[in-house]
Amino acid sequence: MAGNTYGQIFKITSFGESHGMGIGVVIDGCPAGLPIDLEFIQSELSRRKPGQSRVTTQRKEEDTYVIQSGVFEGVTTGTPISIYIKNKDQKSKDYSHIAESFRPSHADMTYQEKYGHRDYRGGGRSSARETAARVAAGAIAKIFLKKKGISIHAGVTQVGPIKLEQDIQTIDWSNVEKNIVRCPNSKVAEQMEEYIMSVRKEGDTVGGLIGCIINDCPIGLGEPVFDKLHAELAKAMMSINAVKGFEYGSGFNAINMKGSDHNDLWKNIDGKKTTASNFSGGIQGGISNGMPIYFNVAFKPVATIMKDQDSITNIGEKTTVVGKGRHDPCVVPRAVPIVEAMAALVIADFYLRLQTDKL
Repeated sequence: MAGNTYGQIFKITSFGESHGMGIGVVIDGCPAGLPIDLEFIQSELSRRKPGQSRVTTQRKEEDTYVIQSGVFEGVTTGTPISIYIKNKDQKSKDYSHIAESFRPSHADMTYQEKYGHRDYRGGGRSSARETAARVAAGAIAKIFLKKKGISIHAGVTQVGPIKLEQDIQTIDWSNVEKNIVRCPNSKVAEQMEEYIMSVRKEGDTVGGLIGCIINDCPIGLGEPVFDKLHAELAKAMMSINAVKGFEYGSGFNAINMKGSDHNDLWKNIDGKKTTASNFSGGIQGGISNGMPIYFNVAFKPVATIMKDQDSITNIGEKTTVVGKGRHDPCVVPRAVPIVEAMAALVIADFYLRLQTDKL
């Protein structure tokens, strides 16, 4: 299986399965001399871990990690950093009923047809459990970017029909961790939580939207043509489980505007080049322009529902897939740190492509 590595200079390779011994990541290309905040890495993993609230899966994983290489006396050495997270709360028997059946809207059938064999225990490699490795790597990317003055914030802005009606560029991101839905508005968060729980009681699931903003990026990140910054951000976000859509800047709303309204006019404020508006989302010609980079990521409803569904077996016979196991009724609360992590990996990689300065 190919496709387990991401990045050109700040490069990661994740490994492991949902119900195997554990999961992990190898980070190559992280500069030497970077002080590593171990508690910060754990806090990022804890934001993603299962079983953290009543609106998430009740699988219990502490997601404690071990750095096996690449860090000495609290500082990166420039060699590959290996991080390992042990699986503890596997219940593989929960998946024995789909050993020879295909769950609707999962990777079961495509994996079986492509490889001729699959790990049916929670989807194996296709499970969202793999994203814990990305969050660990993203935490180190965030530490690197913080030294460069770059910050990344994300939060839930929509769950089903309930939407936060606020410009993403004006959101107070300090409120995100104050509620279990991770919506930056407490009143809207309460509505989202109630809706998620009502859907859960029906044995169903619901999708949502995560907004993300990257502040204080230097001008020049991204390459013209195929390696445009927004194209790479889109690829990174679309690689996350359950993601169905990506838009940056004015996004799909741009079709409702005229060029005279949409153009971001340049101006000089005390010697600093800036724009009067930011419909470009901080990126022009595929290259960062120094303005905030912001985007939205749409997540579908989780495919596993607590209802019986018609399907077929490995040999094409009709069957019924019984809804069982431990799953998120809505994935977006736990996906917030994943979105931030992937954004950090993209920006760190492009930053190092732009310049290989010393820390």
